[in-house]
Formats: sequence, structure tokens, C-alpha cells
Amino acid sequence: MNQTVQSAATQAPQKWWKYGHVWMVVGGPAIVVVASFFTLYLAISRPDPVMDENYYQKGIDINKTLGGTPSSTAPAMQARNHAATGVPQPLSAP
Repeated sequence: MNQTVQSAATQAPQKWWKYGHVWMVVGGPAIVVVASFFTLYLAISRPDPVMDENYYQKGIDINKTLGGTPSSTAPAMQARNHAATGVPQPLSAP
């Protein structure tokens, strides 16, 4: 037992890059830095489109052209009314 302790103590120390925990400590932040540069590249190369100044008015105009509620929204309307009142309402014919 004394020989193993002495031989371990007399061995030359290893280089820092040969220890696994060093790569775990250095690798995590390095991956985050690389990912941040990739995110910066995506942000610069794909800018957001400019929104129209009259987007609200255009939305109101679209709603006016659609008219009343279509029959495809009837199940959703019934479910909403049932959730609000607790009483199911019959479907109305278009």
C-alpha cells in the first residue's frame, strides 16, 4: 500500500487538457458563446418585416367584408356560451 501511495505522489502531473472535468467547466460556457453568435447571425440576417401603419383599420375592414358569423363557427360559439353560462344552447341554422 505504501508503494502505491508513493508512486502516485512521485508521478509527473498531467497537462490540464487531459482532465475531463476541465472540459466540462470550459465546454459549457464555450457552447453558450457559440450559440449566442449563431443567434446574433440569425437576428441580423432575417430582420422582422415592417408592419403597416393602418393594420388596425385594415383588420376592421376585413371583418366588415366577412359579414356575420359563418356556420363553421357554430360549434365554437355553442361551447363558449356553454362555458360561460353552464347551459347548452341549441345550434342555430344559418
